[in-house]
Amino acid sequence: MTHTENYASGEVLRLLFRQRFGEEACIERLPGAGSDRIYFRLKGKDGKNAVGTLGPDHRENECFVSLSEIFRSHGIPVPEIYAATSDMGAYLQEDLGRTDLLSYLKTPERIPLAADALRQLVRLQTIPSREWRRKVMSTPFSRRMVLWDLNYFKYDFLKPAGIPFDEERLEDDFETLSVAISKIGESLSGFMYRDFQSRNVMIKEGKPFFIDYQGGRVGPILYDVVSFLWQVKADFSEEEREALIGVYMEALAKIRAFDEAEVRRDIAMFVLLRTLQVLGAYGFRGLVEKKAHFIESIPGAISNLKDILEKGVLDPYPEIAAVARECVGSRFAHIIKNEVLKVSVFSFSYKRGYPEDLSGNGGGFMFDCRGMHNPGRYDEYKPLTGLDKPVRDFLEERGEVQEFVKKSVGIVAPSVERYLSRGFSSLQVGFGCTGGQHRSVYCAEAFAEEIKRRFADAQVEVIHREQGIREMK
Repeated sequence: MTHTENYASGEVLRLLFRQRFGEEACIERLPGAGSDRIYFRLKGKDGKNAVGTLGPDHRENECFVSLSEIFRSHGIPVPEIYAATSDMGAYLQEDLGRTDLLSYLKTPERIPLAADALRQLVRLQTIPSREWRRKVMSTPFSRRMVLWDLNYFKYDFLKPAGIPFDEERLEDDFETLSVAISKIGESLSGFMYRDFQSRNVMIKEGKPFFIDYQGGRVGPILYDVVSFLWQVKADFSEEEREALIGVYMEALAKIRAFDEAEVRRDIAMFVLLRTLQVLGAYGFRGLVEKKAHFIESIPGAISNLKDILEKGVLDPYPEIAAVARECVGSRFAHIIKNEVLKVSVFSFSYKRGYPEDLSGNGGGFMFDCRGMHNPGRYDEYKPLTGLDKPVRDFLEERGEVQEFVKKSVGIVAPSVERYLSRGFSSLQVGFGCTGGQHRSVYCAEAFAEEIKRRFADAQVEVIHREQGIREMK
Protein backbone atom coordinates (compact mmCIF):
# COMPACT_ATOMS: atom_id res chain seq x y z
CA MET A 1 0.00 0.00 0.00
CA THR A 2 1.41 3.40 -1.02
CA HIS A 3 1.77 6.35 1.37
CA THR A 4 -1.24 8.04 -0.26
CA GLU A 5 -3.38 4.90 -0.06
CA ASN A 6 -2.30 4.42 3.55
CA TYR A 7 -3.79 7.82 4.41
CA ALA A 8 -6.87 7.70 2.19
CA SER A 9 -8.00 4.37 3.64
CA GLY A 10 -7.46 5.40 7.25
CA GLU A 11 -4.90 2.62 7.66
CA VAL A 12 -2.45 5.11 9.14
CA LEU A 13 -4.96 5.64 11.98
CA ARG A 14 -5.13 1.90 12.65
CA LEU A 15 -1.35 1.93 12.94
CA LEU A 16 -1.42 4.84 15.39
CA PHE A 17 -4.07 3.05 17.44
CA ARG A 18 -2.03 -0.16 17.49
CA GLN A 19 1.11 1.73 18.57
CA ARG A 20 -0.76 3.65 21.29
CA PHE A 21 -2.97 0.90 22.72
CA GLY A 22 -1.27 -2.30 21.58
CA GLU A 23 -4.32 -3.76 19.85
CA GLU A 24 -6.19 -3.74 16.57
CA ALA A 25 -9.22 -1.50 16.02
CA CYS A 26 -12.40 -1.56 14.00
CA ILE A 27 -12.71 1.67 12.03
CA GLU A 28 -15.81 3.64 10.98
CA ARG A 29 -15.77 6.76 8.83
CA LEU A 30 -17.79 9.60 10.35
CA PRO A 31 -19.96 12.14 8.49
CA GLY A 32 -18.04 15.12 7.17
CA ALA A 33 -18.22 18.56 8.75
CA GLY A 34 -17.54 21.94 7.16
CA SER A 35 -13.85 21.35 6.43
CA ASP A 36 -11.66 19.05 4.34
CA ARG A 37 -10.73 16.98 7.39
CA ILE A 38 -11.84 13.32 7.41
CA TYR A 39 -12.86 11.74 10.71
CA PHE A 40 -12.97 8.10 11.80
CA ARG A 41 -14.09 6.38 14.99
CA LEU A 42 -11.79 3.56 16.08
CA LYS A 43 -12.89 0.87 18.54
CA GLY A 44 -10.61 -1.65 20.21
CA LYS A 45 -11.60 -5.00 21.65
CA ASP A 46 -11.01 -3.95 25.26
CA GLY A 47 -13.30 -0.92 25.16
CA LYS A 48 -10.62 1.57 24.13
CA ASN A 49 -12.01 4.14 21.67
CA ALA A 50 -10.54 7.05 19.78
CA VAL A 51 -11.41 9.50 17.03
CA GLY A 52 -8.90 9.69 14.22
CA THR A 53 -8.42 12.71 11.99
CA LEU A 54 -6.86 12.93 8.53
CA GLY A 55 -6.23 16.57 7.71
CA PRO A 56 -4.71 17.87 4.45
CA ASP A 57 -3.52 21.05 6.22
CA HIS A 58 -0.67 19.72 8.36
CA ARG A 59 -0.05 23.11 9.93
CA GLU A 60 -3.67 23.23 11.09
CA ASN A 61 -3.32 19.74 12.57
CA GLU A 62 -0.17 20.73 14.43
CA CYS A 63 -1.94 23.81 15.77
CA PHE A 64 -4.84 21.73 17.12
CA VAL A 65 -2.54 19.17 18.73
CA SER A 66 -0.31 21.83 20.32
CA LEU A 67 -3.21 23.89 21.65
CA SER A 68 -4.89 20.76 23.04
CA GLU A 69 -1.82 19.93 25.07
CA ILE A 70 -1.54 23.47 26.41
CA PHE A 71 -5.23 23.71 27.29
CA ARG A 72 -5.23 20.32 29.03
CA SER A 73 -2.25 21.37 31.13
CA HIS A 74 -4.50 24.11 32.54
CA GLY A 75 -7.38 21.72 33.19
CA ILE A 76 -9.47 23.00 30.27
CA PRO A 77 -11.94 20.35 29.04
CA VAL A 78 -10.52 19.49 25.61
CA PRO A 79 -9.82 16.06 24.09
CA GLU A 80 -6.62 14.26 25.00
CA ILE A 81 -4.30 13.73 22.03
CA TYR A 82 -3.24 10.07 22.00
CA ALA A 83 -0.84 10.02 19.05
CA ALA A 84 0.10 11.82 15.84
CA THR A 85 2.18 11.02 12.78
CA SER A 86 5.58 12.67 12.47
CA ASP A 87 4.40 14.75 9.50
CA MET A 88 1.23 15.82 11.39
CA GLY A 89 -1.00 14.50 8.61
CA ALA A 90 -3.03 12.36 11.02
CA TYR A 91 -3.70 12.15 14.73
CA LEU A 92 -5.76 10.28 17.31
CA GLN A 93 -7.74 12.05 19.98
CA GLU A 94 -10.07 11.18 22.82
CA ASP A 95 -13.53 10.07 21.72
CA LEU A 96 -16.00 12.57 23.21
CA GLY A 97 -19.06 10.76 21.88
CA ARG A 98 -21.69 11.88 19.40
CA THR A 99 -23.64 14.47 21.39
CA ASP A 100 -22.96 18.20 21.10
CA LEU A 101 -24.49 21.03 23.11
CA LEU A 102 -26.87 21.89 20.28
CA SER A 103 -28.62 18.58 20.97
CA TYR A 104 -29.48 19.82 24.48
CA LEU A 105 -30.71 23.27 23.52
CA LYS A 106 -34.37 22.24 23.52
CA THR A 107 -34.14 20.54 26.94
CA PRO A 108 -34.22 21.78 30.57
CA GLU A 109 -30.46 21.14 30.79
CA ARG A 110 -29.70 23.78 28.17
CA ILE A 111 -29.06 26.73 30.49
CA PRO A 112 -26.94 24.90 33.12
CA LEU A 113 -24.82 23.33 30.36
CA ALA A 114 -24.47 26.63 28.51
CA ALA A 115 -23.48 28.38 31.75
CA ASP A 116 -20.87 25.70 32.47
CA ALA A 117 -19.50 26.06 28.93
CA LEU A 118 -19.15 29.84 29.37
CA ARG A 119 -17.31 29.45 32.69
CA GLN A 120 -14.87 27.06 31.05
CA LEU A 121 -14.55 29.42 28.09
CA VAL A 122 -13.36 32.20 30.41
CA ARG A 123 -10.64 29.91 31.75
CA LEU A 124 -9.51 29.04 28.23
CA GLN A 125 -9.55 32.63 26.96
CA THR A 126 -7.47 33.96 29.85
CA ILE A 127 -4.55 31.52 29.68
CA PRO A 128 -1.44 33.77 29.35
CA SER A 129 -0.81 34.41 25.66
CA ARG A 130 2.92 33.70 26.03
CA GLU A 131 2.00 30.01 26.34
CA TRP A 132 -0.02 29.68 23.13
CA ARG A 133 0.61 32.71 20.91
CA ARG A 134 3.39 31.06 18.91
CA LYS A 135 1.26 27.95 18.40
CA VAL A 136 -1.71 29.54 16.62
CA MET A 137 -1.68 29.73 12.84
CA SER A 138 -4.06 32.69 12.46
CA THR A 139 -2.95 36.30 12.62
CA PRO A 140 -4.39 38.51 15.39
CA PHE A 141 -7.88 39.92 14.94
CA SER A 142 -7.62 43.24 13.13
CA ARG A 143 -9.46 45.86 11.12
CA ARG A 144 -8.67 43.88 7.96
CA MET A 145 -10.61 40.91 9.35
CA VAL A 146 -13.56 43.13 10.18
CA LEU A 147 -13.60 44.32 6.57
CA TRP A 148 -13.43 40.73 5.33
CA ASP A 149 -16.54 39.89 7.36
CA LEU A 150 -18.38 43.01 6.19
CA ASN A 151 -17.58 42.35 2.54
CA TYR A 152 -18.59 38.72 3.00
CA PHE A 153 -22.02 40.11 3.94
CA LYS A 154 -22.08 42.39 0.91
CA TYR A 155 -20.92 39.98 -1.77
CA ASP A 156 -22.38 36.70 -0.48
CA PHE A 157 -25.69 37.83 0.99
CA LEU A 158 -26.77 41.23 -0.27
CA LYS A 159 -25.89 40.63 -3.92
CA PRO A 160 -27.24 37.06 -4.28
CA ALA A 161 -30.38 38.13 -2.38
CA GLY A 162 -30.88 41.16 -4.63
CA ILE A 163 -31.02 43.57 -1.67
CA PRO A 164 -30.52 47.12 -3.01
CA PHE A 165 -27.78 49.33 -1.60
CA ASP A 166 -25.62 52.34 -2.45
CA GLU A 167 -22.15 50.83 -2.74
CA GLU A 168 -20.22 54.05 -2.07
CA ARG A 169 -22.22 54.84 1.06
CA LEU A 170 -22.08 51.24 2.24
CA GLU A 171 -18.31 51.16 1.89
CA ASP A 172 -18.08 54.45 3.81
CA ASP A 173 -20.05 52.85 6.66
CA PHE A 174 -17.91 49.71 6.49
CA GLU A 175 -14.76 51.81 6.85
CA THR A 176 -16.15 53.66 9.85
CA LEU A 177 -17.48 50.51 11.48
CA SER A 178 -14.26 48.55 10.92
CA VAL A 179 -12.23 51.24 12.70
CA ALA A 180 -14.68 51.29 15.62
CA ILE A 181 -14.79 47.50 16.04
CA SER A 182 -11.05 46.99 15.69
CA LYS A 183 -10.51 49.38 18.61
CA ILE A 184 -13.12 48.05 21.01
CA GLY A 185 -12.38 45.26 23.41
CA GLU A 186 -8.63 45.91 23.43
CA SER A 187 -8.65 45.79 27.23
CA LEU A 188 -10.25 42.33 27.07
CA SER A 189 -7.95 40.62 24.62
CA GLY A 190 -7.02 36.96 24.92
CA PHE A 191 -7.53 33.66 23.12
CA MET A 192 -10.28 34.37 20.61
CA TYR A 193 -11.89 31.05 19.64
CA ARG A 194 -13.43 32.75 16.56
CA ASP A 195 -16.07 30.04 15.99
CA PHE A 196 -17.34 29.29 19.48
CA GLN A 197 -20.78 27.75 18.97
CA SER A 198 -22.84 24.93 20.43
CA ARG A 199 -21.76 22.46 17.71
CA ASN A 200 -18.17 22.87 18.91
CA VAL A 201 -19.08 21.97 22.49
CA MET A 202 -19.39 18.22 23.04
CA ILE A 203 -21.18 16.85 26.10
CA LYS A 204 -19.55 13.85 27.77
CA GLU A 205 -20.79 12.51 31.10
CA GLY A 206 -22.77 15.72 31.62
CA LYS A 207 -19.77 18.02 31.12
CA PRO A 208 -18.84 20.32 28.21
CA PHE A 209 -15.69 19.68 26.16
CA PHE A 210 -14.35 22.03 23.48
CA ILE A 211 -13.32 21.06 19.94
CA ASP A 212 -12.34 22.86 16.70
CA TYR A 213 -10.31 25.70 18.22
CA GLN A 214 -7.47 25.53 15.68
CA GLY A 215 -8.77 28.77 14.12
CA GLY A 216 -8.13 30.64 17.38
CA ARG A 217 -6.02 33.77 17.57
CA VAL A 218 -5.21 36.81 19.65
CA GLY A 219 -8.32 38.94 19.73
CA PRO A 220 -11.31 40.33 21.66
CA ILE A 221 -12.71 37.55 23.81
CA LEU A 222 -16.23 39.03 23.82
CA TYR A 223 -16.58 37.99 20.18
CA ASP A 224 -16.82 34.36 21.33
CA VAL A 225 -19.59 35.07 23.83
CA VAL A 226 -21.60 36.73 21.07
CA SER A 227 -20.96 33.86 18.63
CA PHE A 228 -22.30 31.44 21.21
CA LEU A 229 -25.33 33.32 22.53
CA TRP A 230 -26.52 34.73 19.19
CA GLN A 231 -26.12 31.49 17.23
CA VAL A 232 -29.35 31.20 15.22
CA LYS A 233 -29.90 27.47 15.80
CA ALA A 234 -29.35 27.86 19.57
CA ASP A 235 -32.39 30.18 19.74
CA PHE A 236 -31.67 31.67 23.18
CA SER A 237 -34.29 34.16 24.35
CA GLU A 238 -33.25 37.69 25.31
CA GLU A 239 -33.75 36.82 28.98
CA GLU A 240 -31.59 33.71 28.67
CA ARG A 241 -28.86 35.69 26.94
CA GLU A 242 -28.88 38.29 29.70
CA ALA A 243 -28.61 35.61 32.37
CA LEU A 244 -25.75 33.85 30.56
CA ILE A 245 -23.89 37.12 29.94
CA GLY A 246 -24.12 37.62 33.69
CA VAL A 247 -22.60 34.16 34.27
CA TYR A 248 -19.76 34.97 31.88
CA MET A 249 -19.00 38.36 33.44
CA GLU A 250 -19.10 36.92 36.94
CA ALA A 251 -16.52 34.30 35.96
CA LEU A 252 -14.40 36.86 34.13
CA ALA A 253 -14.46 39.30 37.07
CA LYS A 254 -12.60 36.72 39.18
CA ILE A 255 -9.67 36.89 36.75
CA ARG A 256 -9.70 40.35 35.14
CA ALA A 257 -10.98 43.80 35.98
CA PHE A 258 -13.34 45.43 33.46
CA ASP A 259 -15.94 48.16 33.09
CA GLU A 260 -19.38 46.50 32.80
CA ALA A 261 -20.94 49.38 30.86
CA GLU A 262 -18.09 49.28 28.35
CA VAL A 263 -18.41 45.52 28.00
CA ARG A 264 -22.11 45.78 27.21
CA ARG A 265 -21.44 48.42 24.54
CA ASP A 266 -18.77 46.20 23.04
CA ILE A 267 -21.09 43.19 23.04
CA ALA A 268 -23.67 45.15 21.01
CA MET A 269 -21.03 45.96 18.39
CA PHE A 270 -19.88 42.36 18.15
CA VAL A 271 -23.50 41.22 17.80
CA LEU A 272 -23.70 43.51 14.78
CA LEU A 273 -20.47 42.22 13.23
CA ARG A 274 -21.24 38.56 13.90
CA THR A 275 -24.76 38.90 12.49
CA LEU A 276 -23.49 40.42 9.25
CA GLN A 277 -20.76 37.77 8.99
CA VAL A 278 -23.25 34.96 9.60
CA LEU A 279 -25.60 36.33 6.94
CA GLY A 280 -22.66 36.27 4.53
CA ALA A 281 -22.05 32.62 5.40
CA TYR A 282 -25.73 31.72 5.05
CA GLY A 283 -25.87 33.58 1.74
CA PHE A 284 -22.90 31.72 0.33
CA ARG A 285 -23.83 28.26 1.62
CA GLY A 286 -27.56 28.75 1.04
CA LEU A 287 -28.29 31.18 -1.79
CA VAL A 288 -25.17 30.37 -3.81
CA GLU A 289 -24.52 26.70 -2.99
CA LYS A 290 -28.26 25.98 -2.46
CA LYS A 291 -27.89 24.10 0.83
CA ALA A 292 -31.29 23.97 2.54
CA HIS A 293 -29.95 23.95 6.12
CA PHE A 294 -28.38 27.39 5.61
CA ILE A 295 -31.36 28.84 3.73
CA GLU A 296 -33.61 27.87 6.64
CA SER A 297 -31.30 29.75 9.05
CA ILE A 298 -31.52 33.09 7.22
CA PRO A 299 -34.76 34.31 8.92
CA GLY A 300 -33.22 33.80 12.38
CA ALA A 301 -30.20 35.89 11.46
CA ILE A 302 -32.44 38.60 10.01
CA SER A 303 -34.44 38.55 13.27
CA ASN A 304 -31.18 39.29 15.12
CA LEU A 305 -30.51 42.10 12.63
CA LYS A 306 -33.97 43.53 13.32
CA ASP A 307 -33.21 43.63 17.07
CA ILE A 308 -29.93 45.45 16.37
CA LEU A 309 -31.76 47.97 14.20
CA GLU A 310 -34.46 48.60 16.81
CA LYS A 311 -31.90 49.12 19.59
CA GLY A 312 -30.24 51.96 17.66
CA VAL A 313 -26.86 50.26 17.23
CA LEU A 314 -26.96 51.14 13.52
CA ASP A 315 -27.81 54.82 13.99
CA PRO A 316 -24.21 55.96 13.23
CA TYR A 317 -24.20 53.85 10.04
CA PRO A 318 -27.09 55.10 7.85
CA GLU A 319 -26.48 52.91 4.78
CA ILE A 320 -26.05 49.72 6.83
CA ALA A 321 -29.27 50.71 8.62
CA ALA A 322 -31.04 51.17 5.27
CA VAL A 323 -29.79 47.78 4.10
CA ALA A 324 -30.93 46.21 7.38
CA ARG A 325 -34.45 47.61 6.86
CA GLU A 326 -34.47 46.12 3.35
CA CYS A 327 -33.42 42.73 4.77
CA VAL A 328 -36.08 42.83 7.48
CA GLY A 329 -38.76 43.61 4.90
CA SER A 330 -37.55 41.06 2.36
CA ARG A 331 -38.89 37.59 1.55
CA PHE A 332 -35.80 36.12 3.23
CA ALA A 333 -37.14 37.16 6.63
CA HIS A 334 -40.04 34.72 6.33
CA ILE A 335 -38.65 31.47 4.94
CA ILE A 336 -40.49 28.67 6.75
CA LYS A 337 -39.75 24.97 6.50
CA ASN A 338 -42.99 23.29 5.50
CA GLU A 339 -44.51 20.60 7.69
CA VAL A 340 -46.36 19.13 4.67
CA LEU A 341 -45.44 19.02 1.00
CA LYS A 342 -45.70 22.41 -0.65
CA VAL A 343 -45.80 22.48 -4.45
CA SER A 344 -44.76 25.93 -5.68
CA VAL A 345 -45.91 26.56 -9.26
CA PHE A 346 -44.32 29.52 -11.07
CA SER A 347 -44.99 31.36 -14.27
CA PHE A 348 -41.99 33.36 -15.45
CA SER A 349 -40.22 35.08 -18.34
CA TYR A 350 -37.10 33.39 -19.67
CA LYS A 351 -35.70 36.87 -20.28
CA ARG A 352 -35.45 37.30 -16.49
CA GLY A 353 -34.09 33.86 -15.74
CA TYR A 354 -35.40 30.87 -13.84
CA PRO A 355 -37.46 31.30 -10.65
CA GLU A 356 -35.54 31.55 -7.41
CA ASP A 357 -35.43 28.41 -5.28
CA LEU A 358 -35.31 29.01 -1.53
CA SER A 359 -35.90 25.38 -0.60
CA GLY A 360 -32.38 24.19 -1.31
CA ASN A 361 -33.75 21.47 -3.60
CA GLY A 362 -32.44 22.93 -6.85
CA GLY A 363 -35.47 24.08 -8.85
CA GLY A 364 -37.57 20.97 -9.61
CA PHE A 365 -39.39 20.79 -12.98
CA MET A 366 -39.24 23.54 -15.63
CA PHE A 367 -41.52 23.54 -18.68
CA ASP A 368 -40.94 25.70 -21.78
CA CYS A 369 -44.22 27.13 -23.15
CA ARG A 370 -42.61 29.07 -26.01
CA GLY A 371 -43.47 26.44 -28.61
CA MET A 372 -47.15 27.36 -28.44
CA HIS A 373 -48.78 30.17 -30.42
CA ASN A 374 -48.25 33.46 -28.57
CA PRO A 375 -51.24 35.75 -27.84
CA GLY A 376 -48.76 38.50 -27.05
CA ARG A 377 -48.11 38.97 -30.75
CA TYR A 378 -51.58 40.53 -31.15
CA ASP A 379 -52.39 44.05 -30.00
CA GLU A 380 -55.72 43.13 -28.38
CA TYR A 381 -54.03 40.65 -26.04
CA LYS A 382 -50.88 42.62 -25.18
CA PRO A 383 -52.33 44.36 -22.08
CA LEU A 384 -53.90 41.09 -20.83
CA THR A 385 -52.50 38.00 -19.10
CA GLY A 386 -53.25 34.29 -19.02
CA LEU A 387 -55.68 35.02 -16.18
CA ASP A 388 -58.01 36.93 -18.51
CA LYS A 389 -60.80 35.10 -20.39
CA PRO A 390 -59.94 36.41 -23.88
CA VAL A 391 -56.41 35.00 -23.56
CA ARG A 392 -57.69 31.71 -22.14
CA ASP A 393 -60.14 31.39 -25.02
CA PHE A 394 -57.40 32.18 -27.56
CA LEU A 395 -55.16 29.44 -26.17
CA GLU A 396 -57.89 26.83 -25.67
CA GLU A 397 -59.37 27.23 -29.16
CA ARG A 398 -56.14 25.83 -30.62
CA GLY A 399 -56.18 22.80 -28.31
CA GLU A 400 -52.43 22.67 -27.80
CA VAL A 401 -52.38 24.23 -24.33
CA GLN A 402 -54.67 21.59 -22.81
CA GLU A 403 -52.43 18.78 -24.06
CA PHE A 404 -49.33 20.62 -22.83
CA VAL A 405 -50.74 20.95 -19.31
CA LYS A 406 -51.99 17.35 -19.31
CA LYS A 407 -48.56 16.01 -20.19
CA SER A 408 -46.88 18.28 -17.63
CA VAL A 409 -49.17 16.91 -14.92
CA GLY A 410 -48.42 13.38 -16.08
CA ILE A 411 -44.68 13.99 -15.71
CA VAL A 412 -44.86 15.68 -12.30
CA ALA A 413 -47.67 13.73 -10.58
CA PRO A 414 -45.56 10.60 -9.78
CA SER A 415 -43.02 12.81 -7.99
CA VAL A 416 -45.75 14.55 -5.98
CA GLU A 417 -47.09 11.16 -4.93
CA ARG A 418 -43.62 9.92 -3.94
CA TYR A 419 -42.76 13.17 -2.14
CA LEU A 420 -45.93 12.91 -0.07
CA SER A 421 -45.23 9.30 0.88
CA ARG A 422 -41.65 10.10 1.91
CA GLY A 423 -42.50 13.21 3.92
CA PHE A 424 -40.66 15.69 1.69
CA SER A 425 -41.48 19.33 2.25
CA SER A 426 -41.15 21.12 -1.10
CA LEU A 427 -41.32 20.74 -4.86
CA GLN A 428 -40.97 23.56 -7.36
CA VAL A 429 -42.51 23.61 -10.87
CA GLY A 430 -42.07 26.39 -13.40
CA PHE A 431 -43.72 27.36 -16.66
CA GLY A 432 -41.77 29.83 -18.73
CA CYS A 433 -42.49 31.80 -21.89
CA THR A 434 -41.06 34.86 -23.59
CA GLY A 435 -42.67 37.52 -21.42
CA GLY A 436 -44.09 35.46 -18.57
CA GLN A 437 -47.50 36.98 -19.24
CA HIS A 438 -49.79 34.80 -21.36
CA ARG A 439 -48.90 31.16 -22.08
CA SER A 440 -46.91 30.52 -18.91
CA VAL A 441 -49.54 32.17 -16.70
CA TYR A 442 -52.32 30.05 -18.20
CA CYS A 443 -50.32 26.83 -17.84
CA ALA A 444 -49.25 27.55 -14.27
CA GLU A 445 -52.85 28.22 -13.24
CA ALA A 446 -54.25 25.14 -14.95
CA PHE A 447 -51.44 22.91 -13.67
CA ALA A 448 -51.78 24.14 -10.07
CA GLU A 449 -55.55 23.55 -10.07
CA GLU A 450 -55.14 19.98 -11.35
CA ILE A 451 -52.40 19.12 -8.85
CA LYS A 452 -54.55 20.45 -6.00
CA ARG A 453 -57.52 18.43 -7.27
CA ARG A 454 -55.47 15.22 -7.37
CA PHE A 455 -53.47 15.69 -4.18
CA ALA A 456 -55.59 17.19 -1.39
CA ASP A 457 -52.82 16.58 1.18
CA ALA A 458 -50.38 18.88 -0.61
CA GLN A 459 -50.23 22.63 -0.29
CA VAL A 460 -50.24 24.18 -3.75
CA GLU A 461 -49.09 27.77 -4.24
CA VAL A 462 -49.09 29.53 -7.60
CA ILE A 463 -46.69 32.42 -8.17
CA HIS A 464 -46.95 34.59 -11.26
CA ARG A 465 -43.56 36.18 -10.89
CA GLU A 466 -43.82 38.88 -13.52
CA GLN A 467 -47.23 40.04 -12.24
CA GLY A 468 -46.23 39.94 -8.58
CA ILE A 469 -49.11 37.56 -7.79
CA ARG A 470 -48.80 34.81 -5.16
CA GLU A 471 -51.77 32.78 -3.88
CA MET A 472 -52.61 29.42 -2.36
CA LYS A 473 -54.92 27.08 -4.25
